[in-house]
Parts: sequence; structure tokens; C-alpha cells
Amino acid sequence: METTVEPLEGNKVRLHVAVTDEEFDQAIDSAFRKLARQVKIPGFRPGKAPRRILEARLGSDVAREQALQDALPGYYAEAVETRGLDTIAPPEIDITAGAESGPVEFDAVVEVRPTVELKDYDALRVEVPAPDVSDDAVEAQVDSLRERFADLEDSARPLQDGDFASIDIKGYVHDEVIDALSATDLLYEVGSGLVVDGLDAELRGKRPGDILKFTAALPERFGERAGEEVAFQVLVKETKQKVLPDADDEWASEASEFDTIAELRDDIRKRLELFGRVQARAAVREKVLDAVADKVDIEVPDVLVREEMERRLHDFMHRLEHQGLTIPQYLEATGQAQETFIAGLRDGSTRAVKADLALRAVVAREGIEASDDEVDAEITTIAGQMGQKPDKVRRDLDRRGALEALRSEITRGKALQFLIDHATAVDEEGRPLDLTLPDAASDSETTDLTAEDTPHEAHEEHEA
Repeated sequence: METTVEPLEGNKVRLHVAVTDEEFDQAIDSAFRKLARQVKIPGFRPGKAPRRILEARLGSDVAREQALQDALPGYYAEAVETRGLDTIAPPEIDITAGAESGPVEFDAVVEVRPTVELKDYDALRVEVPAPDVSDDAVEAQVDSLRERFADLEDSARPLQDGDFASIDIKGYVHDEVIDALSATDLLYEVGSGLVVDGLDAELRGKRPGDILKFTAALPERFGERAGEEVAFQVLVKETKQKVLPDADDEWASEASEFDTIAELRDDIRKRLELFGRVQARAAVREKVLDAVADKVDIEVPDVLVREEMERRLHDFMHRLEHQGLTIPQYLEATGQAQETFIAGLRDGSTRAVKADLALRAVVAREGIEASDDEVDAEITTIAGQMGQKPDKVRRDLDRRGALEALRSEITRGKALQFLIDHATAVDEEGRPLDLTLPDAASDSETTDLTAEDTPHEAHEEHEA
């Protein structure tokens, strides 16, 4: 099989493939075997009729047409691999010779992934917030820990957010009492919003002995009855306020592994600094991707943008499903128009495609490769995430022809790390930042330091 490639406009090429008579005759043989299983020939079991009998009965044109239909995709795939073409769309195939007899030739016009030339990519400068830790931030963490050790004491002051009230509450629609909204001696935190909208507003400023009457709509958890008006009667029986322990050495020794409040504050500061650096390093990664994407000045193929949009939309829908939501519900909750959502999705996908093209350019320019050991390590990681054996994951990837895609993904990850290593991170005032982590810590070890966790609490959960 002979192949030639002719570049065309719009990231397309014309791949010309010529197949010899001998090679195509093998495809015709396969076509006759396929036809033999589909037609009944007197005197022969299904699939056992020889080619000469089938040819005499059906004619050679039927088998040739079947051979062209079955074999051309394989010829095309082999030619693409031989020529090392990175195709991104289905081809338009035109048979130029051999449709009726003789050697087969065809043209395949197909869109390929564009290559880009980058300049000054190895000295990027990105701005991220400095991971500085203020005294107020440390004290906020101390106070958060004190909250967990707070006592409740009787209070005579009017109720305010954060206070607790012991209440009897009854919710009813006409004469029907709603059991899920009725309770006796319920200890309720003002401002928590845990029962219905309106209860917190009614409780604020109240004292023991006060009786409240108001109406509110049933929450969404009531399904078809959600939104129905409910009448409430509430008796405030007792009011309590939280009393936080003093931030002293005695409390610190009880609440932590440290003997003094100074040691506790010092540990909190270190953890906040580590958390800040991890966040800053993540920001550097995103800023580097943005910066290198800005260096791609070509119009990216729409097929790649659509593919990325579909992938992102699928992932987003999957996350919403876990929350029991649909996209229309999400748009309604966020007050976002569908057109705005799609425009944002397209813009993000376009930038992601540009970043991907840039990383591929760095891979080619720097000669970055993925070793077999790195591929094996990645397969082991994937296997661990899927709860499968590495050998099975490798077989599945190989069967789907995805091993090279995995290797390419690894090289792009290494290209991104190359860019990060050669980039300069500065704060808002242009001062270079040192974002190295302590020897005892790494990005992977601090993944539980999320925005929802306090650094000190996250550390305790990790150790537990």
C-alpha cells in the first residue's frame, strides 16, 4: 500500500492511498466468506460455499462492493498511522480508481490537529495573591476552635444570631398538624435557618415567655407540597448564649496537643502558611495555562472546541446529578440565561483547546517523552482509583487503542510542569514569591486542606 499526503487549507490534508491488486484480492476473499454466511447455496452448509461458486451465483460486483465497504476504513487507519497524522475529525473518502476493477485508489480529506509555534514560553511571569498570614487570620482559627469548646449558659438578653432558644413549635395547615415541623423542647440555634424561612427573623430580639405566630412556605423537602403556606405557633421557653473558653494555656492543653496557647497559635500559623502556598501553587498552575494559551494566536478548529464543550458539559451534568439537580434547575437557581451559560462554556473550552495545543508544542520543542515506567505508574494509579488490577486496566487501554493517548497525556503533564518550573510567580506588587513547600509536605499530602476545612481541623482529620 502506497500513501502520499498533500496539505490543504484549514488544517486539512489530502491522504492518497493506493492498494495493489494482490492486497485488495485478500479483502475480496474476506467479503466472499462474509457473503457465504449470509446466503444459502444448495449443497453447501452456511459459510462453506467456495468463492468460485459464490462468484458464479452472485457475480463479482457484489463481493467487490462489500470488500470496498469493509476494507477501506482499515486501509485508511493504517495509512493515518503510517503517516503519523493526528486526525481530529472523520474523513471524506472518495474512491478514485478500482471501484469496478483493478487496483484500488482513494483520497481521504481529513482535518488534522494544528501545530503552533510558541515564543518566550520558558520565562512566563504570572501574578498570584501572596500567601501571607495575618494575625487576624490566626485569631479567627483560634476562635473557631474555641467555638467547638463553648458552653451554653442561660441568658437574659434578647435573642441574637448564635444564641440558642429552647422552644415548643407547632406547624399546621388548617387543622392538620405537620409533624415534621412540630417539636417540644427543641434547642434551636438562631440564624441557622434549619426549620423554615422566617423562624430566625421571628426569634431575633425575643425573650423567654414570648409567643410567636407567623406563616411560612413549606420547604422543598416536602416535595409536591413545597411552597404551601403553613401557620406556626412558637413558645420561647429558655434562651441561652454560647460562652467561649479563654484562649489561655490551660484551654490550649485541653483542646490540642500543645501545652501553651503560643504553641497552638504558632502551629496554626504554619498550617495557614502551608495552606496558602498550596493554594498559590494551584493558582500558578492555572495562570501558567492561561499565559501559554494567550501565546496561541491561531483560530482553533471548531471540532476541538465542540469536543471539549461536550466533555465539560458531561462532567458538569454528572456533578449536578450527585446533587439531585438538572441544568435547567441550576440556571434558575443562579439566575443565569442559557445563552450566557453556553457562551461561557464555549469560551472556557476554547481556552482549554489553546492551552492543549500550546502544551503539545512544548512537548515537541523540548523533546519531552513519557517513559515506560511513567506509563506503568499512571496505569497503577488509574487501577487504584477504579479498584481494578493494573494488568486489566492496561489490557482495556490497549484494546481501545488508548495507550498512546495516555502516554501523550503524561507528556503534556510534564510539559506543564516544565512551564511552571521555568515561570516566575509574583505578588500583586510584582515581588517574586517563594512557593516551595516544606520538606515534610507535598501537594499530594495537602489535598485535604480545602477551602471548607480549617487548616488545624484538616490536619486532625488526616492524622485520625
